[in-house]
Amino acid sequence: MHDLWRTAAIALAALVAGAVNAVAGGGTLLTFPTLLAVGINPVIANATSTVSLWPGSLAGAVGFRRELARTRHWLAVLLAPSLVGGAAGAVLLLRTPSSLFRTISPFLVLVAAILLAVQDRFGADLVAAAERASRRWRAAAVAFQFFVALYGGFFGAGIGILMLAALGVLGVGDIHEMNGLKNFLAICINGVAAAYFAISGAVVWSAVLVMAVAAVAGGYLGASLARRLHPTLVRRGIVLVGIAVAIALLVTR
Repeated sequence: MHDLWRTAAIALAALVAGAVNAVAGGGTLLTFPTLLAVGINPVIANATSTVSLWPGSLAGAVGFRRELARTRHWLAVLLAPSLVGGAAGAVLLLRTPSSLFRTISPFLVLVAAILLAVQDRFGADLVAAAERASRRWRAAAVAFQFFVALYGGFFGAGIGILMLAALGVLGVGDIHEMNGLKNFLAICINGVAAAYFAISGAVVWSAVLVMAVAAVAGGYLGASLARRLHPTLVRRGIVLVGIAVAIALLVTR
């Protein structure tokens, strides 16, 4: 019975995470603490969450394929730092002692929640900022993408707003093109990290199989819900969950 409830809990978390990723982003703030709650080591829980949610993210990004086709130049520029940074972050995670990761994980969750909270505020502003971007800032933004990917491979939640910042400074311009490119680069970052976690044996495959199916189903459900629920409403709910989780992790560590 305990195993049944455990499976149900992680499946539900992944289902909801897949849906909110499709609508607003921030699904890791649901799956990571759920995996901790069922007794999985923090580092393994983070790796398992990354691997589990990747198929759902891939399915959700298909909707932006037309916008992505218009940003091939920036894709060529940012793909390499995204892959290298994502791999480096994944290696760093598995080399981080579980006790240390348990200590810093509440702050990572809190940072992710804050990034999600400011996404509405800064999303439109970044498009305007792109028009004022200088060459110096553009070079810095390319380097910044590497560090975004490094953070993404290490933890992942909240990288969307960071990439929107870089893309805005680069002058991508159209918000839909920015979102399409952001989603594809996130898939690359999380994909290379997930591959490394899988090869290293750092995931709980029984949980991955359940969560991956649930996340894909949630992604399709989220696409449908997106027409009924305002993304801002969903995002604010996830921010509140993230803050509550960060507090809970601080209290119980």
